[in-house]
Amino acid sequence: MSQLQPLIQLQESTEPLLNVQEMQFWLDKAVAWGQADSPDTQKDTCLHLRRLRDFLQQLLTHINNMSSTAETVRRLPFVGQFLGRLCWNHYVTADATSRGLLFQCLWGLYSEHPGNAVERKANQWIRKVLCQLATEEDDTAAQALMKHMGVPPKEYHLRVLRKRVALLQQNIGKSCRSLDDINQRCSCDSILATSEACVPLVTCPEAAPLIAALLQQPVTCVRAALSEDFLEALSSAYASRCLSLEEQTVVSLWYHSLSSLEEAVLSLLECLPNRDSTAQRLEQQLAQSLLPKACAQHCSIFLVVNDIFRSILKQAEGTQSVKYLIQSFTSRFLRELAQLKHQTSVPLKAFFPQPPQSLLAPLLTLPSEMPQEAWRHHLNWLSGSLQRLTEEEEEEDGDSSSCTRGHHTVFEAWFLLVQCAHWVQVAVQLLVTTGPEDCGPLLWLLTFYHHPTNRGHHRDLQLVQAGDALNRLHSLFSVSARPLPVDRLQALVALLSPQPQQPSLSPLLILNLLVNFDVFFQRALSGSTEIFEAVVDGSGLVDEAACVLSSLELRLNEGSCSSSDANRVHLRIKALQNTLTHMHAASSPAKNQAHAL
Repeated sequence: MSQLQPLIQLQESTEPLLNVQEMQFWLDKAVAWGQADSPDTQKDTCLHLRRLRDFLQQLLTHINNMSSTAETVRRLPFVGQFLGRLCWNHYVTADATSRGLLFQCLWGLYSEHPGNAVERKANQWIRKVLCQLATEEDDTAAQALMKHMGVPPKEYHLRVLRKRVALLQQNIGKSCRSLDDINQRCSCDSILATSEACVPLVTCPEAAPLIAALLQQPVTCVRAALSEDFLEALSSAYASRCLSLEEQTVVSLWYHSLSSLEEAVLSLLECLPNRDSTAQRLEQQLAQSLLPKACAQHCSIFLVVNDIFRSILKQAEGTQSVKYLIQSFTSRFLRELAQLKHQTSVPLKAFFPQPPQSLLAPLLTLPSEMPQEAWRHHLNWLSGSLQRLTEEEEEEDGDSSSCTRGHHTVFEAWFLLVQCAHWVQVAVQLLVTTGPEDCGPLLWLLTFYHHPTNRGHHRDLQLVQAGDALNRLHSLFSVSARPLPVDRLQALVALLSPQPQQPSLSPLLILNLLVNFDVFFQRALSGSTEIFEAVVDGSGLVDEAACVLSSLELRLNEGSCSSSDANRVHLRIKALQNTLTHMHAASSPAKNQAHAL
């Protein structure tokens, strides 16, 4: 009666799923069938197969309702013995339905991330049983074969598993026949079953060819769908680095699994530039990521990634690091797409269906793809086009449906501008190098980039403030006398420190102008560094300044912006970065002391 004790525990649970007497009946049957191999035993097994299948289905439901393998084993300590005896009974496993249910029960007991010794031991046992089921051979015969060949059991089972994987892989490669005759059995019917069979084997290196074949199977038939459990197990194993996949297999996984694709995008967000992470670090992460290449190969993947970026940007409109990630990612995506130009016929508007199509080609064109003399005219056109969109939006404010449509159009235009922010950088560079005359369109473009929504209808005021900041910077950097005028420095610091509850300009806009003046304006390096240090230190925007400098350096390196004297520009950037490093070092002791107090 000791075997009944765990079953009584199950009966006392809130929602008993198994009948105690029936469980005991089948456990006794499994023991009896395993103790004798006679015609009577075979007949008794066959007579009970239908009822056994019904019970295995109930057991599978119970296993799936448990929170973990450890919980299942606690409530049903003899479940392993029961399933094991049936798996080693070739009369039971000869029945395809019973064998499939046994597979599913084992999969339900398999732990992707074993949390204790019970689950680890269960996983080892399940792998062994799966090898037995896959061979469909009598254990005695297998033992005799291993002894005759002198092959250790582990090597034997691995060989059998590889052979089984190869056979399953051959079935996957067969062409679909459902298009010829809907009544004919289709070879794609095995895709779902095969993917389900791979669930507990996703971390086994021997199953890698089969996994790759399943993921890269062309989806030309509705019957060729992959198991959701298979995709979830793969995504989990890959995210936890328990699984190594080839590049194209990873791309195929993202194509099939939305959760895995979202995980890959969110991992990039963890690399956003901050105090401990620079723009170079993000660029390195993007260089190692397969996402840009996957987006170029599959338009659907890019649309999903773009939707995630769009959602994040709506929540973090003023966060420069998020904008920088989106721009850098789009830049790498466009480079990957250019390499596939002769292999794909997908038009650009399929990748960017939502922004105004008239802006698509002008914004996606790189500054390096046209003469520098044409930059200002190009930017004036972009600024005028965007300005007309915002004016149409404001005119439609009275009509709710038109207003919603107008807001959407303006947002999508701004989102595309964020993706192609190399033109914003060119606009800032021209504002610094060509003087304040005729700078209205460039200044409007820069203001729109930092303030796209015109909340409270403050855009006109923000434009005035942007023009004032530009004039103050130009006036300050034009002063050659020493010492620098303190009142002008303080005025700039005040602009970078906006007052709450008052409409003000984005500090990042002014900081961007300041950094570009320091880098491109024709002034002695010592004077530029002195202005930079005074303003940044006074405003406390040391980390933000480092991010802007790092971003500018990378844009120069990739050719998104240009300078006639590249060596001079890079030397000035390095000097400013060294200044920030010294400022960080000087502030650290004070911060440590404050923390100690």
